[in-house]
Amino acid sequence: MPKSLVTGAAGFIGSHVCDELLKMGHTVVALDDLSGGFPENVPARTKFVKGKVENKVLIAKLFKQHKFDYVFHLAAYAAEGLSHFIKTFNYTNNLIGSVNLINAAVNTGTVKCFVFTSSIAVYGRNQLPMREDLVPQPEDPYGIAKYAVELDLKEAHEMFGLNYVVFRPHNVYGERQNLSDPYRNVIGIFMKQIRNGQPMTIFGDGKQTRAFSYISDVAPIIARSVERKKSYNQIFNVGADHAYSVLELAREVAQCMGVKPDARHLEARNEVVNAYSAHDKAREYFGDLLKDVSLHDGLARMSDWAKTAKLRKTKPFQGIEVVKNLPPSWAAMMKK
Repeated sequence: MPKSLVTGAAGFIGSHVCDELLKMGHTVVALDDLSGGFPENVPARTKFVKGKVENKVLIAKLFKQHKFDYVFHLAAYAAEGLSHFIKTFNYTNNLIGSVNLINAAVNTGTVKCFVFTSSIAVYGRNQLPMREDLVPQPEDPYGIAKYAVELDLKEAHEMFGLNYVVFRPHNVYGERQNLSDPYRNVIGIFMKQIRNGQPMTIFGDGKQTRAFSYISDVAPIIARSVERKKSYNQIFNVGADHAYSVLELAREVAQCMGVKPDARHLEARNEVVNAYSAHDKAREYFGDLLKDVSLHDGLARMSDWAKTAKLRKTKPFQGIEVVKNLPPSWAAMMKK
């Protein structure tokens, strides 16, 4: 029976990947510090360990004890826009923590494949659609950290023979998403605002476009990639094809939540305006796993869950390192 480590397992995507691995017959060790995920997300049949990927001693102990066959590294503080203002935290969490896992995988010598969820944030403002053969040009610290991990995995394969698969998912949504995070997951933010009787907040004119990806088109591919050795040591975009503006998204979310659209526009922030990727390569390798859930159908499923999901008190990020040019709405949260 294969044994797998899943980091970020109490989070949204990580918990769904755990579900898939259990279906595949894996023994799963679930690691999470619960900074953005919740214990109830972790499937009961996993061995849950509370801890940080930044903790080298803990990571070394886990690898020595369990002799993992596979590592699924999904732990990250994935607030791309906020990463400009929390550089030290971003690189410690998203880069150094990842390197700790890579080192442990190499030193243990039992890991057959290291699966890493990167991000289309690595592309920056390259031509559209974003393709795996483009040279990444990340424009924010989050994307820089993700690309650095990709490069380190390539080096670890060439130097030590560690196999890897890199996925670049984008704008993933669905059940179990944290509805209370004010900095990321726009669909969750919109749904919480609607439940609280508030207008949906949109940065700028709302014409920026993203391709929103339902979880069932992402988690199974990540989990089952280790069964397909031809995918080893390669990079894949994974997610939805059709891009929507944030304005279009707001209208769709409101419809699925059963309310009239009501939006409040905030000052525009520094972000890539259009971001969507091509998935020809993912179709070639994983086409049988794709369900191609439409935005409307995915939002309908998530909204059914979100209408009764537990809402938690929103807390602003406590470690802002740079306040210059911080979006006014985020700066206002710090003062509350």
